[in-house]
Amino acid sequence: MERDAWLSTALGLREIPDDSQLPRGCVPYLPAPVDALLGAVDEVPITETDVVVDAGSGVGRAAAAIQLLSGAHVMCVELQPQLLGVSRALFERLESARVTHVDGDAVEQASRLEAATVFFLYCPFSGERLSRFLEAVRPLADRRRLRFACVDVPLPEADWLEPRGSAAGSLQIYDSR
Repeated sequence: MERDAWLSTALGLREIPDDSQLPRGCVPYLPAPVDALLGAVDEVPITETDVVVDAGSGVGRAAAAIQLLSGAHVMCVELQPQLLGVSRALFERLESARVTHVDGDAVEQASRLEAATVFFLYCPFSGERLSRFLEAVRPLADRRRLRFACVDVPLPEADWLEPRGSAAGSLQIYDSR
C-alpha cells in the first residue's frame, strides 16, 4: 500500500476526476498495484522493443510506470475524456514521446492497436465486453506473438490463448499461440 501511494505521489497524481458515467460492463478507475506492475515488466517480460496497450488506462499511472521501468512505447486507451486528459498531462510532465493516447472504448478501438505486442488489463471490463475485446484483437495474433498481463481478470478460454499460469499475486500471463 505504501508503494502504491508513493507511485501516485511521485507521478503527481493527487486528484482523480469523477468516473461514474460508465457504459455497462466497465469498471470504475482503480490504480493497479505496484506489485502487479513490477511483475508484468519482469515476468512477461516487457522491454523497450514492446508496444504495451493499457486498456482502460485511466489517468495513465500503470502505463507511465511500465514505460519508466521498461522503456516500452505505451498506448493508453481510455473512454473517459476527463481521465485521458489527466494521462496526457502526466506524459507531458514526463516529457515522454513514447506514448500514444487513444480516446474511446478499447473494444471499438482495436483497429488502432495494430502495433501492440503486450496488453495490460487491470479489470477494465468483464464478461461479454471482455470477450468482444479479445475477438477484436485476435487478428493481431495471426501476425505476431501477443502477450497479456492480466490483474484480477482471468481471460476466458480461447483456442488462440495459452495461459502461462499465475505469476506474482493476482497477475496472470497469457501468450497467443
